[in-house]
Parts: sequence; structure tokens; C-alpha cells
Amino acid sequence: MPGTGTRASVEELLAERGETYAEEAGIRLKDTPQPLYELLVLAHLLSARIRASTAVAAARALFAAGMNTPERMRDATWQQRVDALGEGGYRRYDERTATQLGREAELVLDEYGGDLRRMRRAADGDADALREALRGSPGIGPAGADIFLREVQGIWPEFAPVLDDRTLEGARKLDLPTDPAELAALVPKKQLPSLAAALVRTSLDHGKPQD
Repeated sequence: MPGTGTRASVEELLAERGETYAEEAGIRLKDTPQPLYELLVLAHLLSARIRASTAVAAARALFAAGMNTPERMRDATWQQRVDALGEGGYRRYDERTATQLGREAELVLDEYGGDLRRMRRAADGDADALREALRGSPGIGPAGADIFLREVQGIWPEFAPVLDDRTLEGARKLDLPTDPAELAALVPKKQLPSLAAALVRTSLDHGKPQD
């Protein structure tokens, strides 16, 4: 059983660094189509080799410009997407990403009727099946799929715990358990996204510039 010192360390970690990336991007995550789509866009942006803060700023700019549903993202012009990404500082990959976001929106509409809860139902509690479905989206690779799962596990609890290599690297730096089940036991299920985000930030402190 984890000691009281370990639990206190985790509580301090959550207080200092436990804001999820969805929260940072202004996404009020719940099991409804719009915030789930916004999370997909955020995961897409975060998966590039770019600073997380830049990806979050770009997501906020896209949403502020009205591109917060697959219909609006699809109907926006390529230049409008590029401009919003640039406003958020996402310039290194803006042109390619603008194209991918348009194709991604079309896929979400064509395959899931604009509602990613259909992807959830199709995965039927299998995290690997959900990862595979996510990776079918343009611009979403293994990192993007893991980001989406880490953030969504609080409202899609059948896939929890999602504590991947990036989170375990953070746990290792803090001398926390590196067994996913032991690590997950330190917090209630609903706090797993916050724990994952805090550990990712820890892992990035002296590592690569982006997840």
C-alpha cells in the first residue's frame, strides 16, 4: 500500500501541475460531441514536435475563430485555418496541419456523424481498439492517440487507467510507482487525467520539447 508520504506528494503534484491540457485549452470536457471534437483537435496539435504551450494556444485560436465543431472546421477555408494556427504561434507546421484538420473533420463527419461517442461505442471498452480508431484520423499518430486517451479517461472510465510511457517517465523522476495499476491507485479515477497531465509536464521538464 502506498504510504501517506507518497499520497501527500501526489496531492501536492496535482495542486501544482494537475491542470489537464483540455482545461488549459479552455475545453469543458464532457461526454458530448463538441468538447470531444475539440479534444481531438487539441490532441492532434499536441502530438507535433512543438511546445505544448504553443499547441494549446493554437487550439484556443482555432476555437475562438469558430472552428470548434467538425462542420465549422470543414467549412472554414484552408487560409482561415492557417491564419488561426499562426495566431496561436503554430507556424512551423501550419500549412500541413491546416490541410490535415480539414480532412480530419471530414472523416469525423463521414465515419461518426460528427459524434466521437460512436467511436467510443465501437471500441467497446478496448483501449487498443480506440487507439487504432483514433490513428485512422489524418495527423493522429501514436502520440496523438495517447494524448486523447489520457485526457478522456475521466469521462470514458472504461478505458482507464491510461498511464503510458510518457507519464511513467514522469513518475520515475518523482520516485512514484511505475506500475500503471499502482500509480492509478494513488488517485480517484476521475483524477487520472490530472495525474497524467502533471506527470507528462514533469517528464518534459528536462526532456524533449513536446510529447
